Amino acid sequence: DKNFSTATTTSCNESSCDVYNHHFASKVIFSFFYTVLLVFGSCGNVLALYVTFHRGKKINSTDLYLINLAVSDALFTLALPGRITYYILEFNWPFGDWFCRVTAFIFYMNTYVGIYFMTCVSVDRYIAVVHTRRLGRFRKVSRVKYICMLIWFIVFLQTISLLFRPMTKKIGDKLTCMEYFNFEEIPKLPFILLGACIIGFCLPVGIILVCYVQINLKLCRAAKENPLTDKNGHHRKAFTIILVVLLAVVICFSPYHLNIIQFMIRKILYQPSCSAQKAFKMSLQITVAFMNMNCCIDPIIYFFAFRGYKRRLLRLFKTSGSAPSSSTGKSYSESNSNSHNQGTLAQSQNLNKGG
Repeated sequence: DKNFSTATTTSCNESSCDVYNHHFASKVIFSFFYTVLLVFGSCGNVLALYVTFHRGKKINSTDLYLINLAVSDALFTLALPGRITYYILEFNWPFGDWFCRVTAFIFYMNTYVGIYFMTCVSVDRYIAVVHTRRLGRFRKVSRVKYICMLIWFIVFLQTISLLFRPMTKKIGDKLTCMEYFNFEEIPKLPFILLGACIIGFCLPVGIILVCYVQINLKLCRAAKENPLTDKNGHHRKAFTIILVVLLAVVICFSPYHLNIIQFMIRKILYQPSCSAQKAFKMSLQITVAFMNMNCCIDPIIYFFAFRGYKRRLLRLFKTSGSAPSSSTGKSYSESNSNSHNQGTLAQSQNLNKGG
């Protein structure tokens, strides 16, 4: 009886509580935000992949992790047009439940593939600086390929269930997609989400922090023993890469996961009020937007990780900019050359006739 009354109260609260009361603000802000994200995310990651594969150097372990990160981000941008349409139509999904499931699958695949590969980059840099001899075998490209495949497979198993349950819910005359309140009927949902946050966020962030601290300690010890130890800046570069990764994780992924954790703990302890649910709904939109920013921030990691990335990027733009003028000049010189040859030929024919 107690469970029935609690469920009835919860159902009544949800039916009388309109958490979608900020339609216009979301329509303007989030549709514009995701449009910008689509442009910069797709361009940044496609450029990163192009520069990586055209730099004429052998791919190392760090490159391979970052290539997988760029592929994940590029795939994620394919799902953004649907989300932009959803916000323009003020939380109304026009593409049906199946496409909503696919969008949710891509969204969460990108999120956790991104976190895991950032963790791999940090561990890779840690091994390169702290345990080169003892654990250096784990940085061999042949082994890293299997690690990358394993990560994709693990995240696939974690997210495949999204394709086998409805992701949409009818609210009035609108069809919502990928909203937290669409899943509240799932038994033990707060415990499931807390477990997912611990495995998918807290554990990787802990590993990244440990790698960051250990590399920092190693650099400090090396500097005290011999200030000229790291002449080529290899260790300093490793430290910079992990620092950028750590900042990316903190800025993009922390707000969302901490928001989920605090609300799920409250859900376990008591039923949040309507105002608390509205605040959570709005904060969820904002923190998800921050999390999706990782597809634009990841190219910054490539900037620090790939040697000569900036130089190759500038060369690429310079080449594409000068291509039309050079081709014009080439056509002009070719036409002059052809005219000259034709004139010479005609002159020689006249001389032959005269002779």
